[in-house]
Amino acid sequence: MSARVVLATRNNHKVAELRRIFADADVQVELLGTDEFPDLPDVPETGSTFAANALLKARDVAQRTGLVAIADDSGLCVDALNGMPGIFSARWAGTHGNDLANLELVLAQLRDVPASRRTAAFHCAAAIATPEGDERVVEGVLDGVLIDVPRGGNGFGYDPIFIPLGYQETTAEMTAEQKDAISHRGIAFRALAPVLAEVMSRRP
Repeated sequence: MSARVVLATRNNHKVAELRRIFADADVQVELLGTDEFPDLPDVPETGSTFAANALLKARDVAQRTGLVAIADDSGLCVDALNGMPGIFSARWAGTHGNDLANLELVLAQLRDVPASRRTAAFHCAAAIATPEGDERVVEGVLDGVLIDVPRGGNGFGYDPIFIPLGYQETTAEMTAEQKDAISHRGIAFRALAPVLAEVMSRRP
């Protein structure tokens, strides 16, 4: 029977995505979401970096469940906004998870910024923590530019205004498979696969 690992999310799409990545990397684990643990509280993201927030979540879930835990934190960093919204990406407009309001606020803040200065990057930190205190973090970055008129109906968050470097489409115009292949989260989670395999190999 495969060892159980918890991904600190209630988003089943994220769980399915990570299962695919680990299967492709031949990492043999049974991946669970936190829906499997109804009494787990949400962990406040009080860190000042993506890595700190990811570690906070992974550490808390590992301690509460007694299992190896994985967590990620990600967001959009806009050069003309001094790296913001950054860790505040999901609540930039004041309400957590209001994708449209967040996107519209970023566009309003960039209204007078020329196209040549609309560079940005999606960042993701993925952390792993064991109940015994072994902790690691890996990161993924996807560079690109922001457009001023949203395009595409796939994806979420800031995807409709983000065009990765070397592409013509926004990440909201890509298929899930195309986006997974280049995304900051895909990069980070693929980098995490060998780390997880090593951690699991040393556990009793």
